[in-house]
Amino acid sequence: MADITLISGSTLGGAEYVAEHLAEKLEEAGFTTETVHGPLLEDLVTDNTWLLVSSTHGAGDLPDNLQPFYDDLLAQKPDLSHVQFGAIGIGSREYDTFCGAIEKIEAAMKVCGAKQLGETLKINILDHDIPEDPAEVWLDEWKNLLKND
Repeated sequence: MADITLISGSTLGGAEYVAEHLAEKLEEAGFTTETVHGPLLEDLVTDNTWLLVSSTHGAGDLPDNLQPFYDDLLAQKPDLSHVQFGAIGIGSREYDTFCGAIEKIEAAMKVCGAKQLGETLKINILDHDIPEDPAEVWLDEWKNLLKND
């Protein structure tokens, strides 16, 4: 099956927990995974599948540990045409910039030629005390897209 790199950006740890939980579920389904929290672009394999999980803070800002990755995407515009990705955002609908961080990353990935699989999941923390739950439901559908691609 596919190799999947789970990339998380988190201020308080929520996105990291979601990424680690989804990595376990993917491995149970027979995928091999690597989970990286706040990676640098040059440390990532660019011919596999990425699952991006990011919280949003401030006015739609990226978590500090994911900002360098995002900055590199914008500055270097690497060829990511061999990368397919999924995206999960975590935030609060109380803010106008709900899940703004994942929207920024998703747009940058597409500019670099990456192909998105499925729709972006946006988890409202006001509706879900445990964001792993809606992420796991989303993952079941996303895994099917991987098998069909």
